[in-house]
Amino acid sequence: MRFHWLLGLSLCVGGCASLTKDLHSEEAEEDIEVPTEETVYLVPLDEALFTMRRVFEEQRYDVFDREEQHELYTSAHEPGMNLPGNRTFERYFVKGAAVGPRQSVVRVFRLRYREQDTNIEVKPKWLNERIQDEEKYLARKTFERFTFDGVPDMEGFKMVRGTRDLPLERKLLAKLEMVPSLELVGGRTTAPVRSVQVEGWGEDTAQPAPVRCGEPLEGVEPLLTAGNTVLVGDPLGTRELPEVATRMLCDAVEKKLAVALALSMPSEDQGSLDDYLASEGRSADLERLLVVSSFWRRVYQDGRSSSALLHLIEQARRLRAQGHSVTVLAFDSNKASGNAREEEMAKNLIAYRQANPDTWLLALAGDVHVRTKPVSWNKDFEPLGWRLTKALPASPVKALEVGFARGSQFSCRFNVWEQVDCNVFALSPSPDLRQEPGTPRKVAMFSAPTEQGFHGRLWVGALNASPPVIQRAVPPVAHQQQPSHDAAKPADAEH
Repeated sequence: MRFHWLLGLSLCVGGCASLTKDLHSEEAEEDIEVPTEETVYLVPLDEALFTMRRVFEEQRYDVFDREEQHELYTSAHEPGMNLPGNRTFERYFVKGAAVGPRQSVVRVFRLRYREQDTNIEVKPKWLNERIQDEEKYLARKTFERFTFDGVPDMEGFKMVRGTRDLPLERKLLAKLEMVPSLELVGGRTTAPVRSVQVEGWGEDTAQPAPVRCGEPLEGVEPLLTAGNTVLVGDPLGTRELPEVATRMLCDAVEKKLAVALALSMPSEDQGSLDDYLASEGRSADLERLLVVSSFWRRVYQDGRSSSALLHLIEQARRLRAQGHSVTVLAFDSNKASGNAREEEMAKNLIAYRQANPDTWLLALAGDVHVRTKPVSWNKDFEPLGWRLTKALPASPVKALEVGFARGSQFSCRFNVWEQVDCNVFALSPSPDLRQEPGTPRKVAMFSAPTEQGFHGRLWVGALNASPPVIQRAVPPVAHQQQPSHDAAKPADAEH
């Protein structure tokens, strides 16, 4: 459920003063798109406020809280150099509201105190004219008024305005929603599955189920060539990426191509995948796949074992049952991490490609894995895509980054207490990956690869989380001593 709130951007208290830009913002206030809805974060309120506190503390502010009111305020600072009698101070004030157990709203205000407004009772004409102009500007942004009861006064100064600070709220959004997902490698499994009910499978029938190819995908045609390797990165744990992958498989087999779908699953599960692809896809076949493979029954599951990924495997099985040449390849490691994991993944895909040079191969993996150039933060780390490019010079390798509109994702992340939390989270794109509402799904190729080694962008629309097929009653939160895991490192503040 989405919560829509009126967005209050300004409050004028007792007098008005000229606007100031946020001291620590990299973008001017006028360059920020003013939202028309309140942002609802999919995290508990205490975690959102704790994250906001860290944003202030990184800028060396002292932060004070009023726990019962879910409010924070900072120490004051003096922007610029001001003469006695005309000094101005600012501080930040944060008001939080819980709208659900894991849904919160956080509003950040910049409070302004002016010595001049205390000393001057009758303002000159030029000052009143400036005030009127600013009030007209603010009126375009003002939907709701707030009071700041309880915020300490400053002796000798009068608070003249509390202005909604959108740049700081953008920083909070980045901290909460533009973060990397963890891929948990290895770990314990739950008890064996006795009975499995997966949405969308329905009753067993004698008739073969039709393939659900989904809506057309613009711009995919240049990629559908025999021998091509197409790498698509993040966001896993959503419905949209598997849906688009299904469409690409349908388009490829329509061109009579032999197709391989490579998934970030342990290579030791290849046998169970092959058995399922050769089956009739009945409930018993599905149950056997989930029982034999421990990948779907891990205690701490990430987006790689989502329900949507399982449905993608089922669509591949249906295409195969119709007589098309379709293979599903498990190419990931079950224990290795870091460079060793990249090496093992690349080894599996290279071996398959060398044995099947004419097959059209589509691989889904994390953002960092699919890059076809070295990463900037570690000269020794070689991503899967870079290894494939070097090892297969005669085989075209194209990497697509994913653009999307803000939505939700099932993933594992570190929370503010440095614990691993696997749950549904909101996910916001970086500015260059933001998709405008109402625009279609499509592939847009670049004229040249980017610095990260992406050859094009896959636009998938607004995201909807796809939880794991098998879930515990309460999503797990792992303490700091975790099973071995490999976290994809963020680049350029993406995902």
